[in-house]
Amino acid sequence: MSKQIKKHQWVYVVIQDPNTNPQYLGQQEEDTDISFIPVFLEKEDALMCLNLMARDKQIPSEVQAVIYEELASHAAADGFRLYLLNKAGEVIEKISPEA
Repeated sequence: MSKQIKKHQWVYVVIQDPNTNPQYLGQQEEDTDISFIPVFLEKEDALMCLNLMARDKQIPSEVQAVIYEELASHAAADGFRLYLLNKAGEVIEKISPEA
């Protein structure tokens, strides 16, 4: 559970291939091998960090709003953590979602 995000709050994530096969854009910490989904409180912050994220630039990506509770459920089911980031791409909070 997050200390900064409420259960039914809208948050922003990057969705890859939104029109054909939508998937949350995940990242991986190189030193710890932890897989995570970057999460933002503001759409503008996510847009500012989009080019900082490792991704296949041939696949369309867009920032979308999602309900935190739904995102956390999907992340937990797929073994991902959630990292709340600021507009500079710095980690504000590391969240271990519960299924």
